[in-house]
Amino acid sequence: MKDLTISVNSTAKELEPIVAAVHELIGMPTTGRSLNKMGIRMEMEKVLDLEYTGPLLEEVLKTNKTVRAIPREGTYKGIPVIASPIRNEDNEVIAAIGVVDLAGVVDISSAFSEYPKILDEVEEAKKRMDNY
Repeated sequence: MKDLTISVNSTAKELEPIVAAVHELIGMPTTGRSLNKMGIRMEMEKVLDLEYTGPLLEEVLKTNKTVRAIPREGTYKGIPVIASPIRNEDNEVIAAIGVVDLAGVVDISSAFSEYPKILDEVEEAKKRMDNY
């Protein structure tokens, strides 16, 4: 059995299993990069770029904080994106992963109006992210 190790020098190919898993889980465009190497971009179950970075990934790598924003430039210009740090055991950022922010694209209230418990969970998650 092979192990998976992520570091500040992980390549796009080394990050691919994590990015692919997140992409498969949520079905939205997914990106990732390490602190010192360019990263990967996946859409529609395909790797589209192995030299990728974006403004939100860059911000996460600088601040070590999750960012929700609509980029003004880059591949996802004008589309809500969320990006979060991947940290080591010392809580230092070693990589970042980003996805198109489904909550920012879809009107969650109308999509889940039949499921009030899910709406409550989404609102609680938003509050936690705002306080993060």
